[in-house]
Amino acid sequence: MATNNAYQDLNTENKKCTSTEDNLPKRSLHCEYKYLDQLQEILDHGSVREDRTKTGTLSLFGMQARYNLRNNEFPLLTTKRVFWRGVVEELLWFIKGSTDTKELNSKGVNIWNGNSSREFLDQVGLNSNPEGDVGPVYGFQWRHFGAKYKGANADYTQQGFDQLEHVIDLIRNNPFDRGIIMSSWNPSDLSKMALRPCHVLAQFYVSEGELSCQLYQRSADMGLGVPFNIASYSLLTCILAHVTNLKPGDFIHSLGDAHVYLNHVDAIKEQLSRTPRSFPKLFIDRVFNNIDEFVAADIRLVGYKPHPVIKMDMAV
Repeated sequence: MATNNAYQDLNTENKKCTSTEDNLPKRSLHCEYKYLDQLQEILDHGSVREDRTKTGTLSLFGMQARYNLRNNEFPLLTTKRVFWRGVVEELLWFIKGSTDTKELNSKGVNIWNGNSSREFLDQVGLNSNPEGDVGPVYGFQWRHFGAKYKGANADYTQQGFDQLEHVIDLIRNNPFDRGIIMSSWNPSDLSKMALRPCHVLAQFYVSEGELSCQLYQRSADMGLGVPFNIASYSLLTCILAHVTNLKPGDFIHSLGDAHVYLNHVDAIKEQLSRTPRSFPKLFIDRVFNNIDEFVAADIRLVGYKPHPVIKMDMAV
């Protein structure tokens, strides 16, 4: 049985990961290497598999990485530029419960266009959905789980179960509950979705005044999707900590089918040749208690100085 000192030592070890300039030469202490090591392992040991998009992948099953969110550190990858504004606007779109990608388009965010075009919707059998209506995906499940989906523009006020609000209530009033969970996977709605959820379940954990999140992601596109997912759920954790008067702790990313698309291999090798830089700092300055009051202008990202963009085509 571990002693209290052993537990303390383990806890300290888990909190060591940081990216200050002083620690950059110390490879094991920069959280970005956890992601880069996963990429290398998949390139070295991944199995060639077919996939929904017919592109082909190198795949491993079951990987995990832990990212530090303390002291305002934010794990926005630096070995290539990540579309930060897209991360923020998509998360706000989820929080709103929206399923109309044209709302993202109006903000200059087009990351869902490939999965919401007329051609794609017809291809997956959603012929009656207007272009841009992706069905009851993430945000709908977060805010209206169990409600009957009647289209992107329907009024769902007080319909279904608001998982996000329930998570906030539990964090505030029953922080040691082991069921502070939000799921995007609703089997009865899968056939109505343009794309089945890839990031399916988030569990939140309160300890010593800190809020941590563990995400289970059943399908992880390591080149394009995962850098976005790390940032999105880290930001969600920071926002939830802010509205519940806690401090951010860790984001733990658990992956099921972790894959590199075959047409991304050269780009991934280029990314692996780069040295990570310091992570930026994230600040939320305005005080608010209602997550629905949150807007993009509430966020300050400071010191993001990544390597240049690496182009990777999205597999549709």
